[in-house]
Amino acid sequence: MSTGIVDGLHYEVHGEGDEAVLLSAGLGGSGAFFAPQMEALTARYRVVLYDQRGTGRSDRALPSPYAVGHMADDIAKVIKAVGGPAHIVGHAAGGLAALQLSLDQPDLVRSLTVINGWSRPDPHIARCFRTRISLLNDSGPEAYVHAQPLFLYPANWISEHAERLDAEEVHHIAGFQGRDNMLARINALLAFDIDDRLGDITTPVLVSASADDMLVPSLCSERLAQRLANATLDIVPWGGHAFTATAPDAFNTTLLAFLGGQA
Repeated sequence: MSTGIVDGLHYEVHGEGDEAVLLSAGLGGSGAFFAPQMEALTARYRVVLYDQRGTGRSDRALPSPYAVGHMADDIAKVIKAVGGPAHIVGHAAGGLAALQLSLDQPDLVRSLTVINGWSRPDPHIARCFRTRISLLNDSGPEAYVHAQPLFLYPANWISEHAERLDAEEVHHIAGFQGRDNMLARINALLAFDIDDRLGDITTPVLVSASADDMLVPSLCSERLAQRLANATLDIVPWGGHAFTATAPDAFNTTLLAFLGGQA
């Protein structure tokens, strides 16, 4: 593994494959989210993890006003630092940023995998985020973090992994990105709308979702797949918003098959 910093963004490079795969996390922003994918990917690819601006080991200062376009620009900076173009795998916020990058700088993108993403404002997503904003504003970061698994995981999985989630909660509270940053990042996601430009994205896209996602309706992924020029849709029946962690083997198999088809 090698590490680097570009314009305040902390990144890691794992593996030695000729092709690069950059992994972009969701709202939490930490590259560590993709730990369940690392063994499968590094066997074939050079894998790039990074902490999104405002989170983890990266610079905590965000531009104001903040938008998904800023997230896309940061992905571009990391790709250029490690040598691109790259396959980009993005979860929720990371997927939105990857879609935006495919519009802004398509030469940097070999393929996209968008996990539980969307192309325009959705009323259910907005309802969930308004609830999370209220928790953060009215009850503080501890309540926000404590409630987070309800939006990420299936109920049975939460029950079966209670001790793990308790330990992770302590870690997430200690590393919390801060109220102002979280609100700025949520508002950027709520404002994201490229629905009328989806046909301009010609990059191959794997649109991946879970039917039981509590946060992002799978119909958002169905819309993406219908309107993108070159998309493959894969919806798994179970796993929640974070199904890449709750059911990683199935996702990894689908992802590797898709990436292998882009050579």
